[in-house]
Amino acid sequence: MEFQAWVAVIVGVMAILSGLYAAVRFIVKAMLHEIGPQANGESLKSQVNRLEARLDHIYTILLER
Repeated sequence: MEFQAWVAVIVGVMAILSGLYAAVRFIVKAMLHEIGPQANGESLKSQVNRLEARLDHIYTILLER
């Protein structure tokens, strides 16, 4: 292969790798945004905490009977 072909292959591989990096970075940032704290309480963590509180309340009601 000539020099221009090698450069084209290397640039193509770098473009594909940088695209994959950007996609993974976007996905990870979106996932961390869901887990992180939010003022309105709509994060995944706050929803889990609310469900745990409800479950504890249900257990208390069942144990009283």
